Amino acid sequence: MAATKDSGYEGFTAEERAAMKDHAKEQKKAAKRVSAAEKAAEAERDVLEKIAAMQDSDRVMAERIHAVVTATAPELAPKTWYGMPAYALDGKIVCFFQSAEKFKARYATLGFSDLAKLDDGPMWAAGFALTEVTEEVEARVAELVKRAVS
Repeated sequence: MAATKDSGYEGFTAEERAAMKDHAKEQKKAAKRVSAAEKAAEAERDVLEKIAAMQDSDRVMAERIHAVVTATAPELAPKTWYGMPAYALDGKIVCFFQSAEKFKARYATLGFSDLAKLDDGPMWAAGFALTEVTEEVEARVAELVKRAVS
């Protein structure tokens, strides 16, 4: 897309283009898998590989978030989504971890899709900034994940 003087739009950032390429690769890879069990095992390996490839602080947080989500809601299936660790119910993303490094952000994010049942009146949070994962944060994440799938 070309930028106009009025819009100021300069196209997707390199990080956004990389995320879209990751998503295309994920879709192609998933289409090649044979059985549901094989797909699930490979998807979890993909998530663990993405986490292992993160920088130190993001990796530590992602490992702890992964442990909390999988223990709290075993019905959520780990899978990658735009190159990020994510957790799906019936194939649809409920929550995801976005490392700070991925989009050169100040902090990592735990995000929830519109499928997460976090509704609380006319306005509620669907994304949470993370600078570290303490025991208190783990408890809050577990609470949010329980609500998201209930």
